[in-house]
Amino acid sequence: MSKTDAFAEAGRQAVLQNIQGTLEFLQKFPPFNQMDVAHLGYLVEHCQLRFYAAGDSIIKPSNGTVEHFYIVKQGRVHGERPHTAKRGTETTFEITTGECFPLAALIGERATRTEHLAAEDTFCLLLGKPAFIKLFASSNPFRDFALRGVSSLLDQVNQQVQLRAAESLGAQYSLETSLAELAMRQPLTCSPEQPLQEAVRLMHEQQVGSIVIVDAVQHPLGIFTLRDLRSAIARSGIDLQQPISQLMTANPFHLPPQASAFDAAIAMTERHIAHVCLVQDGQLCGVVSERDLFSLQRVDLVHLARTIRHAGRIETLAALRSDIRQLVDRMLAHGASSAQITHLITLLNDHTVCRVIELCIEEQGDPGLPFSWLVFGSEGRREQTLHTDQDNGILFETPEGETPEAIRQRLLPLAQRINQALAQCDFSLCKGNIMAGNPELCLSRQEWSQRFARFVDAATPENLLASSIYFDLRVVWGPEEGCQQLRHELLQRVGDNSLFQRMLAENALRQKPPLGGLFRDFSVARKGAEKDTLDLKVQGLTPFVDGARLLALAHGVEAISTLERLRQLTQRGIIEAQDGAAYEEAYHYIQLIRMQHHQAQARAAQAYSNRIDPDDLNHLDRRILRESFRQAQRLQSSLALRYQL
Repeated sequence: MSKTDAFAEAGRQAVLQNIQGTLEFLQKFPPFNQMDVAHLGYLVEHCQLRFYAAGDSIIKPSNGTVEHFYIVKQGRVHGERPHTAKRGTETTFEITTGECFPLAALIGERATRTEHLAAEDTFCLLLGKPAFIKLFASSNPFRDFALRGVSSLLDQVNQQVQLRAAESLGAQYSLETSLAELAMRQPLTCSPEQPLQEAVRLMHEQQVGSIVIVDAVQHPLGIFTLRDLRSAIARSGIDLQQPISQLMTANPFHLPPQASAFDAAIAMTERHIAHVCLVQDGQLCGVVSERDLFSLQRVDLVHLARTIRHAGRIETLAALRSDIRQLVDRMLAHGASSAQITHLITLLNDHTVCRVIELCIEEQGDPGLPFSWLVFGSEGRREQTLHTDQDNGILFETPEGETPEAIRQRLLPLAQRINQALAQCDFSLCKGNIMAGNPELCLSRQEWSQRFARFVDAATPENLLASSIYFDLRVVWGPEEGCQQLRHELLQRVGDNSLFQRMLAENALRQKPPLGGLFRDFSVARKGAEKDTLDLKVQGLTPFVDGARLLALAHGVEAISTLERLRQLTQRGIIEAQDGAAYEEAYHYIQLIRMQHHQAQARAAQAYSNRIDPDDLNHLDRRILRESFRQAQRLQSSLALRYQL
C-alpha cells in the first residue's frame, strides 16, 4: 500500500471511529436511544460539530428564522433574556450534555425568543433544517419528542416506574382499564312498578347484587342492592308486594363506559356505594360492582376505605396506615399517575380523620353543637403523600345568646384529643401548632372572616408568610356552608386588592428552584446533615403551588388543588395553553419522584424526608427533574413580569 493510500485509509478509519463514537454518545440520551439505527445513522451523517467558547452567542432572536437543530455534545448552554423590570438579563434555563434546542422555534419556523449562550467552552452537533424535517417525518420517536418535549420523557419514566413496581408485586393490571371492559354481562333491570318480591327473585336467579330500575327508554331511575334489601328486612312490617320504586335509591350515580377502573374506585370510596351504573346517551349499558374491581388483582381501595370507616378503635386505624402504603405500591404498579395517588391518599386520610373524630366524640361525649373540621395546606388541596403532618382548625356558628369564647371552651378539649389521636395514626403534630386544639384556630365563622380580612387588608410580609397555608381550606367533617362563605369572601377580597396580590407574588418568588450550580446540574446544600441534597417539596413543588394559588385568588378561580387551578387558569386564558401543560407535567413528575422517595423510605423503615441527592437518580430522571425545575423557574419569571418584580 502506498503512503498516499495509507493516509487515505487512516483518514477513513478516523471518520468511521468518529461516526461510531457519535452514535454511541447519542444512544445514551432520549429520544435518540429509542430511534432506529438507520434514522440515527442519518442524523449523525448529516451533523457537523461546532465549537463555541464561553460567552459566545449560539443563536439569538435577531438571527431570524432558526436554520439548525442543536445537540449539546459537551459543555453547557444558558438561555438569556432581558429582564423588563430590572437592568440586565436573566438566565431562564440551562441545557447540558445530551440535550437539544430550539425545538419550538424550529417547528414553528420562527426566530428563537431567547438568546442561547455558551456558559462554558461547548461543542454542539448541528443538524440542518432540511435534514431535521426529513428525520421529523420518518422517525416516530424523534417526532414525538419534538412535538411533546418533556411529556414524552415522562412517558419513559412512568413506564420505568411501572415496571419496577410490577416486578416487585407481580401485577399486570392497569387502573386505566375501561369500565366497558369490566361490565361484561347485561345489567339486570326492571320497571318501577315491579313488586319487591319479584325483583329479589330475579336478583337471586341471576346471582347479582343489584337491579337497576329503568323507564321505557332504558334510562336509569334508581338502583336496588342487597344492602337495601338488608335494610328493608331489618324494618318490621315489610310488604313484599310493594313496588320496588318505594325502596330503590333514586337517581343512581353513573359514569360513561369510557371511564376508568380508577374513576369507579374513587367514586365508590367517596360516595360509600358498591355499584356504579354505566350510561351512554342517557341509556343504561352496564353496571360495575365492587366485586368487579376486586377481581382485577384486588384493587382494595373500596374495601380499605370501608374498613377505615367502621374501625372501632384508634389503634385499629393506626394499624391500617401500613395498608395504605401497600395500596400505593400497587397503584404505582397498576399505572396510576401521581395526581391519582395523591387523590387516593387524601381520600383515605379524610376517611381516617372522620373516623377519628367520631371515635373521639364517642369517648369524650358529644359537645352538643355542630362544628366543621377544616384542613389547610396540602390536605386542603388534596395533594397529600404518605409523609404528612396536621394542618387543621375548627369552624362553628355562634347561636343566639352564646359567645364564641364559651363555645370555644366547650370544643377545645375535644379538638385537642382529636389532634392527639391523629398523631397516633401517623399524622404528625404540627410544629407550628396549626391545629384545631390551638384556641387561635378554633373560631366562629365571623372570627375566621375577620382573620382573613386582616390577612388581606392589613398584610405584612411576615404574617403573609405564615398565613398563605390557610388559603387552601376545605371541610373534611361537618357542615360545609360556613367554609364556602369564607372562600367566597376571600376570593372577593383578594380580587379587589392589587397590593395584596403583589405581596403574594413576592412570596411566590421566595423559593427558587434548585438550578444553576457552576459544577453541577443542581444547586444543593453544601454542608451539614443536608449536604448534597435538595428539597423536592419546598424547592420543587412550592413554586407551582404558590404561583397557582396567587393567580387563582387574583382571578376568582374557586378550585383548590394546584393542578385544577392550573387547568382553570389555562381555560380562562390567564396562562397560555402550552405553558399550562408544561407546568402540569413538571408538577406531576416532581410529585412522582417524591412519592417514590417516600415509598423507599417506608420500606427501609426510615423517617420520611423530602430531600434527595440528585446523584442517586439515573440520567433520565436527572434530566426530567432539571427540566421540571426549569418550568417552575419559567412560572416564577412570568409572575415577576406580570407583577413587575
